[in-house]
Amino acid sequence: MMAALLLRRDKRSTAAHLKADLKRTDNSSGLRQLRELLDSVLHPERGSEPEALEWCKWLLAGGDGFDEFCRTVRSYDNATLCGLVWTANFVAYRCRTCGISPCMSLCAECFNNGDHTGHDFNMFRSQAGGACDCGDGNVMRESGFCSRHRLKTGENVPSVPRDLLLMSEMVLPRFIITIIQYLRDGYTEPESPADRDLQKVLQQLDLHISFLEELTKMGGAMRTVLTKILTNQQTFKELSMGQEENVYAKRNYEKYLSALKSSGLVSVEEKGAGAGATDTPAGAGALGLLGATAAASLEDSSKEEDQDGLQGVGQRKRVKLSSSTKDPSIMDTLKHKCFLEELLFWTIKYEFPQKMVTFLLNMLPDQDYKITFTKTFVQHYAFIMKTLMKSHESDTMSNRIVHISVQLFSNEELARHVTEECQLLDIMVTVLLYMMESCLIKSELQDEENNRHVVVNCGEALLKNNTYWPLVSDFINILSHQSVAKRFLEDQSLLMLWMSFVSFFQGMNLNKRELNEHVEFESQTYYAAFAAELEACAQPMWGLLTHCKVKETQEYTKTVVRYCLETLQMWFDAIGFVDEPALNQLTFHLPLHRYYAMFLSKGVKCQGLDLDSLLPDQEMLMKIMVHPLQIQASLSEIHSNMWVRNGLQIKGQAMTYVQSHFCNSMIDPDIYLLQVCASRLDPDYFISSVFERFKVVDLLTMASQHQNAVLDSEQERPMLEGALTFLVILSSLRVHLGMSDDEILRAEMVSQLCMNDRTHSSLLDLIPENPNPKSGVVPGSCSFEEMLAAVADFKAPVFEPGGSMQQGMYTPKAEVWEKEFDPIMVILRTVYRRDVQSAMDRYGAFLKQSGVQTGNPWPPYKERTPLHPCYKGLVRLLHCKTLHIVIFTLLYKIWMDHQNMSEHVLCMVLYLIELGLDNQVQDDKVEEEPCIEEHCHDSWFPGTSLLSNLHHVINFVRVRVPETAPEVERKRERERERETPASTSSESSSFGQNLREAQVFSLVAERRRKFQEIINRSNHEASQAVRPKSSSSRSLPPGSPPQLVTEILEIGESMLSLLVKLHQKLSGKQNSLSLSWLAEADPAHHPHGDGLTAIERILAKAAARSRHSKRCLQEICGKVCPPIPPKKNSPGDKKSMDKEERRQRARERQQKLLAEFASRQKSFMETAMDVESPETDAVMDMGSAEALDSEVLYDCVICGQSGPSTEDRPTGLVVLLQASSVLGHRCRSDTPKRLPTTDEEHIYPVDTCGAAHDVRLTLMQRYFKDSSCLQSVSIGWDGGVYVQTCGHTLHIDCHKSYMESLRNDQVLQGFSVDKGEFTCPLCRQFANSVLPCRPGRGMETGAWHTPSNKSMSTLVREVEDLQEQLGIFPAESNLSKEMESVIKDIKNTTQKKYMDYGKNPGSPDNDFLFMYSVARTNLELELVHRGGNLCSGGASAAAKRSCLNQLFHVLAMHMRLYSIDSAYNPWTRLTQSTHSRDTEYCEERPEVPMLFRDVPSLLIIFILTMPQPLRKEHFTCVVKVLYSLQYTQALAALSVRFSREERLAWSNTGAAKKNTPNSDKSWESLLGHVISELTKAKDVYDTSSEEALVLSSSVWSPQSIEFSLQQFCLPFLRLSCLLQHHLYGDSLPGCLVEEEFSLLAGCLGLAGSAQSSAACLEWNISAFDLISQWCSEVIALSDAPTQQSVSLLVQDPQWAAPRLLHLPDNYNTIFQYYHSKSCTSCGKTPKDPALCLVCGAFVCLKGHCCKQQGVCECVLHSQHCGAATGIFLLINASVIIIIRGHRFCLWGSVYLDAHGEEDRDLRRGKPLYLCEERYRVLEQQWVSHTFDHINKRWGPHYNGL
Repeated sequence: MMAALLLRRDKRSTAAHLKADLKRTDNSSGLRQLRELLDSVLHPERGSEPEALEWCKWLLAGGDGFDEFCRTVRSYDNATLCGLVWTANFVAYRCRTCGISPCMSLCAECFNNGDHTGHDFNMFRSQAGGACDCGDGNVMRESGFCSRHRLKTGENVPSVPRDLLLMSEMVLPRFIITIIQYLRDGYTEPESPADRDLQKVLQQLDLHISFLEELTKMGGAMRTVLTKILTNQQTFKELSMGQEENVYAKRNYEKYLSALKSSGLVSVEEKGAGAGATDTPAGAGALGLLGATAAASLEDSSKEEDQDGLQGVGQRKRVKLSSSTKDPSIMDTLKHKCFLEELLFWTIKYEFPQKMVTFLLNMLPDQDYKITFTKTFVQHYAFIMKTLMKSHESDTMSNRIVHISVQLFSNEELARHVTEECQLLDIMVTVLLYMMESCLIKSELQDEENNRHVVVNCGEALLKNNTYWPLVSDFINILSHQSVAKRFLEDQSLLMLWMSFVSFFQGMNLNKRELNEHVEFESQTYYAAFAAELEACAQPMWGLLTHCKVKETQEYTKTVVRYCLETLQMWFDAIGFVDEPALNQLTFHLPLHRYYAMFLSKGVKCQGLDLDSLLPDQEMLMKIMVHPLQIQASLSEIHSNMWVRNGLQIKGQAMTYVQSHFCNSMIDPDIYLLQVCASRLDPDYFISSVFERFKVVDLLTMASQHQNAVLDSEQERPMLEGALTFLVILSSLRVHLGMSDDEILRAEMVSQLCMNDRTHSSLLDLIPENPNPKSGVVPGSCSFEEMLAAVADFKAPVFEPGGSMQQGMYTPKAEVWEKEFDPIMVILRTVYRRDVQSAMDRYGAFLKQSGVQTGNPWPPYKERTPLHPCYKGLVRLLHCKTLHIVIFTLLYKIWMDHQNMSEHVLCMVLYLIELGLDNQVQDDKVEEEPCIEEHCHDSWFPGTSLLSNLHHVINFVRVRVPETAPEVERKRERERERETPASTSSESSSFGQNLREAQVFSLVAERRRKFQEIINRSNHEASQAVRPKSSSSRSLPPGSPPQLVTEILEIGESMLSLLVKLHQKLSGKQNSLSLSWLAEADPAHHPHGDGLTAIERILAKAAARSRHSKRCLQEICGKVCPPIPPKKNSPGDKKSMDKEERRQRARERQQKLLAEFASRQKSFMETAMDVESPETDAVMDMGSAEALDSEVLYDCVICGQSGPSTEDRPTGLVVLLQASSVLGHRCRSDTPKRLPTTDEEHIYPVDTCGAAHDVRLTLMQRYFKDSSCLQSVSIGWDGGVYVQTCGHTLHIDCHKSYMESLRNDQVLQGFSVDKGEFTCPLCRQFANSVLPCRPGRGMETGAWHTPSNKSMSTLVREVEDLQEQLGIFPAESNLSKEMESVIKDIKNTTQKKYMDYGKNPGSPDNDFLFMYSVARTNLELELVHRGGNLCSGGASAAAKRSCLNQLFHVLAMHMRLYSIDSAYNPWTRLTQSTHSRDTEYCEERPEVPMLFRDVPSLLIIFILTMPQPLRKEHFTCVVKVLYSLQYTQALAALSVRFSREERLAWSNTGAAKKNTPNSDKSWESLLGHVISELTKAKDVYDTSSEEALVLSSSVWSPQSIEFSLQQFCLPFLRLSCLLQHHLYGDSLPGCLVEEEFSLLAGCLGLAGSAQSSAACLEWNISAFDLISQWCSEVIALSDAPTQQSVSLLVQDPQWAAPRLLHLPDNYNTIFQYYHSKSCTSCGKTPKDPALCLVCGAFVCLKGHCCKQQGVCECVLHSQHCGAATGIFLLINASVIIIIRGHRFCLWGSVYLDAHGEEDRDLRRGKPLYLCEERYRVLEQQWVSHTFDHINKRWGPHYNGL
């Protein structure tokens, strides 16, 4: 009842009245009234109406206006944080110098108000949204706060008066419960995808939530109130369940309970006692996880599934672990005690609507709220993830979740607090486990049937779509806080849980080698697998490692290592692994091995732990080594094409494994782990394992032929190379074995730079950094820059003539090539094999340059940093007999030219020998011969030291060979000759019976025995499990090869002698090593060179280190026996010996051919291709200077015939017609206009050439006759047609058939044949028309030039007669048809509006004007291209493209169709004094006075309308007559600029001179005359006198007058001269700028002298009469409003060169002003804003808002501003696009960063600076109209830009 009354009153007074009631001490009536009022206003069933919101606003304000209330509340804002929240795509900043947390971000305002000069910052586009951290000392250093937050202005705000927010405290709880009730009501469980209904509910609430958001922005005071309400448990209790009588609220509450239930959550009341369960420790049964048999408690819904479903092994079924492992309360209990909790619950239920997220985040600056909200968030964490897994929009949802969590967990204080109070770590690990358990399958690694291990299935959506990303990202985030990480490392049960989580990834994505046919379907799951290992395993690992840096943290490392080993042991058991890996299986994912390796490395490197204390027993080491070794061998197999049937994806995996983002979490730990194993296991065992894994055991025989059961012969060589390279890497890589971080960074950088020059950003990307972003080694940190400066030189960005833009590159310094180039590191880090070759080529080029002559350089040998003492055992690898036997065998095989040996094999063998010589085992006394032990291969070598084994001679070796082998043949021959000698040498006797075994089986059998011993020693029952090995009992395949027989080879060599012989073989000299060489050999000498140098270096080292070796060497070199070709009888021998030589010759031949080809190509390019200068001379001399008597001949580039152009079969020039407004954009001043970057700056287009000419024409048309106006000016300044050619000609009929073939050829790029576009068949330049060449008539050409001595007046009469001749319509011929069609093309090139200037469009006058303007445009543009004057003379680049001669003939032919009515012929008014003509025509508008006419236009009109070809004397006559008119105009224009006194003075001087002889050639007298004549019309001078005073502050001297007269006439002279050059082929001599006037006058035959411009005048009648007549035309106008008409007198023909806008140096200036600026036409902020660089217009790229008739704004603007050429800078991408007609292209960027790189799309966000050279290139291409030729990648834009 009460409420109804209140509702009727106006809101303001009600609010005031209620507030007054509530302020009383007894406020019960007020409360009651308010409650009733709110009940009716906010009744949830009424829906969300604006009316209710209005009420709330008035009530909150309590009688004041709402806006005023807002202001008042804001004034009490006590916040010291910025806290501005943004959503995706917002532009924010990150400063690494100021950030404590790497997630730190700032809004643009705070960033710009803080001081970050010289900091490492970047701008970025937010992906998920974020909030500004300014003012938060937990996340960033205070020095980086902006001025507003540094002063902590919030702290001294007065406290809030109680009654200000009184109403808010009463009203808002009701408002919030209303929102919650809506949410409860609207939620339906999506059985079907009814998610759209959720959107509807949210839309209804839009206003409500926006209102809440508005409240949060009122500042701290209001946020405090909101926090109180949101966290108050009492209010929640009262309002949430609803009072008894409120049926709606009750029903609503039940809905909420059911929603809880359906989410798989239990409300606490129902659980009752279970509520206390939260405290039980998580992970009691964690150990059970790994070995847990997959129990079948499947998802709740699928309970009824068959329990034995898992028996069918072949099917990849999901496996569900028994969930005894974790504490269930984490996953399924939730209780809500306050509004905030339930709001979050619904936010999650509705999948994080953006508005709700923003509201919740906006509240964060309030500390109390922040803590409560974080706890609430953690409490809902499990629920969030469950919702996420079910969501259809998981991407969006992930982003929103991270948007929230990153704000909460980046703060160490807060993270520690929730870890302690809410078990955050337990929750996260449990939730991660829960998540991954949903997609487990049985592993098939090793023992497929009995494997008990489970792994994640990489094909599941959860992994494929990275759904786990938000969780893992939060986990990494909290592990970056030391206090949290320590808790994690100390909590054993958590660690165990985590290890079991990691083991889910161990062995995932198993590859099985396809042996028969190619896989049908290449699975791409490997992306998911690599991403999962990197994100879910490696990054948390790096996070933990950062906290294990010092001695005090030893215990953590020990614990982790212990758990790693336990888990690994369980894994080996689960997969049923004994000793041999399963054949043909490969997984790249061994995270447990890698955890173990990285913690080992860290422990030894940083924490001073003893390696042995962390290692398991030998047997475990042998197991641990197997899988990483398997990966290394498989890499080799993949590169040897053994996995080719598995498709391309397997190569993809091999590449990803070594790729820079993955390598230090994958291949590096693997290699390190193998190094650890190698240093601790028996070296013979290790080496033989390697060769067996690489499957090359059978190859290692002395026999020339062998059988290999596992490899095809073409795979043997790459596999052998792989095995040796792996051994070299293993024994020389020091990344984890003692290099410091700086050394590692340096080595990485050098290896990347040696492969290719790199840009700064790609280098940053390629250097593997610790993947956890918080590692402290931030890329871009100072050490990176210092290191880069130390190893590389910067090459500034350059321009190639083709116009392709280069980036700034870094290239290695010379001393780096010399001392630091490390091919081994390069091989380790190359993703593509071609990069190794590229590095070697670059190295070779360097050697050539520095004058080290080598034919074919070998990879240089690099000294290594010393080993960390823990890893000394690694050296034993190089000093074990097995390796020495292999080396010996390979040296022998190479010397004997056995098959499948290669230079690379020799190179690696030598590398191993050299490593062995450089790394001696300490305890060996080298010179003593160690006593012989009783192992089975002692007979080979006496001891293990490489030095002593080098000179040990081996005489006989027994081998097994096929019967067909040459060895057997030779033996038979010998037997025929005599008996086989008994084996005499001691070696062979002790070795007689099993030589082959000693050599090969030692590799296999030996291992077998050792392994057995170890296993027996550790008293293991596994001895029964040793399965018989296939390798020892090979069954021969069907169709078996010849039987193996045992042969004894006589060898008698030592490694040293073999090296010497190889040296001879390589050098091709008999005694390449003389004794004298030995004496001066210096091992330190020659790090660079080819194989010879390498052998010499090794021999020198051996001799230097052991006297014995030196002696042996002297003996060998002394003997110098010619190498006995062992297989004398085989002719193949000769072949193989000169194989190398032949190869060399072939290479030389190829080089020669290539060089020849290159030079041909170059000469072709010079003649045809070079866009800047197509040599027209190659084709023809245009209207050539030598007056040819014969016809001009043209070559057709299509049919190749040469001949004249005829009427029937005309030839044409390939031309490109384009509309151009470049001339129209010229201004008076030389400095370009600046681009506005503030609201105060503007660009006014009125002073441009185009605008000035438009104004002039409009003025004329106002007062004068239209037809006369249209002959007094030129148009085409804007939208004129420019014609350019590449200089090639073709028959027009050939061209038509060419176009036909193009039309039928569908694969066209970038141009449209229907519009007549094509590319020149010869030089591929873009073109769109053909300009017919006039048939050359030989004789007349001569007559053109003959000078005659006729007087001026005769010539004037002759010219008049020529003009009287009527235009003869040419006979209809092919030529005339073509000419007509070109005219049509020219008209179609530009838009209609640029052609119709007359009053009646389409009239002949209009057409006439357009035609002669085309000639004018082309002449003017050529002038611009020549730099605006003719001083440079000669034929410029532009002239070569010019086709003015042909164009003139075509235009002339067209214009002869219009005869000029003789009554109006301007010629008569120029050359005769006529009288009293105007009286007859008084009724019509007058003609344009001569003094107002544009002289160059008249010149072109005369020339084009007279019969062609014109004699040169007539041309000169026309120029002379027009020069006098131009001169008079100059005098008149000058006189207007004088002050009155000056005018008087000059007029008197002139009058005095009038009677002197030649007065008509002195400017004083003429000027005086003009002044006196024009003074008759009094207004001419009066009107402008005031302005004149402003104009001329300086006094005019005779010199300045002469100068300005010359300047005024120069443009006319330049044009006439150019025209003469094109019509008559006169050359243009160059000159200085000062001499230009006299030179041009001379060329044109105006007999002048340099002193005076007037001396060039030649009058045919009295000068003074003529001038008076011209002036009288102006005076006759004096009744017209003079001011305007006089402005026509003061025309200035001079324009500066066209320029693009002047851009600011720093790109940020443009970006900040424009990226959020609203569009002028639609008022919205464009998504893709763009700027026109010609006029500064701001446009929407691709914006549908500004479309007109289906054409987007950029295209429209390009038509309007540049006649279809537009140059736009895209603000958000920093690149420039060019629009040309219907095509567009990306031009590149003119803004580069400090390292000379573009930053397209501002991805890196580094500061960018203007690159002047690039901008000049852009401007030059615009002015010269060469965009079409220089930029290659064009595409159609379909009006969509």
